[in-house]
Amino acid sequence: MDILSKFLQAEINSKEYYESITNFINLYEIRKGEFEGNEYVIMKMDRDNFIIFPEYDDGEEGIQIPFSLSIYKNRLLDAINSYAQEKGII
Repeated sequence: MDILSKFLQAEINSKEYYESITNFINLYEIRKGEFEGNEYVIMKMDRDNFIIFPEYDDGEEGIQIPFSLSIYKNRLLDAINSYAQEKGII
């Protein structure tokens, strides 16, 4: 399973989302935090390290996180920018 590809397909689908996500990743003033997208959460561990995971609420057992990906800032931005250019978003 390619988590990064699934994340890109689910979250990078408009210029607005692209800009919101890249601003969150690049914002130096936010050292730690979460960005909740359509399906995935981007957890900022520090200014350079992120964890990406889908978050599902099944209503009975609570929130489920079936898989996650830890990724460095530059690799994440490269993937987002490449995908957005390929899809004609930027």
